[in-house]
Amino acid sequence: MIDIFLHPGEYYIGGAEYRIRTILGSCVSMTLWHPLKRIGAMSHFILPSRSDKPLKSPLDARYGDEAIQLLLNGLISLGVSPLQCQAKIFGGGNMFPSKKHLHMFDIGQRNGEIARSLLQRYNIPLISEHLFGEGHRQIIFNVSNGQVWTRLVKPIELPDTKKE
Repeated sequence: MIDIFLHPGEYYIGGAEYRIRTILGSCVSMTLWHPLKRIGAMSHFILPSRSDKPLKSPLDARYGDEAIQLLLNGLISLGVSPLQCQAKIFGGGNMFPSKKHLHMFDIGQRNGEIARSLLQRYNIPLISEHLFGEGHRQIIFNVSNGQVWTRLVKPIELPDTKKE
């Protein structure tokens, strides 16, 4: 088994000899797996989309709407129909639950929602998800069998250290 570790903004596509890992906070990973060909793809995106994409700029896996395009293009180049893949999504956690700000948008929630809508837009069946909650997730995608192991780690609340 060959281990691949994804950092934020990365993706990987490979065969049954690969195991793809990452750690997610508010970021989201999408996995796509073809059960007969045993080829899989996984992303680790940071934001749902970019608001100011320059014309003719290359696709960037840091953004969910572009990450899925990179996954689909890569699968198609290997002769895999994305419509025959099974999708799973993970992440979108709240890393700082004790820090409530009224004007702060919940990026993890937005990331999870865009992942769902992108899969629906491309008619890729979503068979499993582990989204939201508090803390970060460890993810391991075994491409040989399509299984994804996930572990949610709750954040540790540190005491307030402000001096008066």
